[in-house]
Amino acid sequence: MSDPMETWTDRLRDTAPGLEENRARSFVHDLYTAAQNDLGEEEAEADFEREE
Repeated sequence: MSDPMETWTDRLRDTAPGLEENRARSFVHDLYTAAQNDLGEEEAEADFEREE
């Protein structure tokens, strides 16, 4: 199975051909990290709601 970060980096570079690979990879990494943090916050809030 291929690395999803590489897949998304390639897709981003396909839509913005002038974008350097390092910048594209960094953007994808930052976006993934932010999404994981948001998901963690949503799960924590749902757990709190269930406990009340």
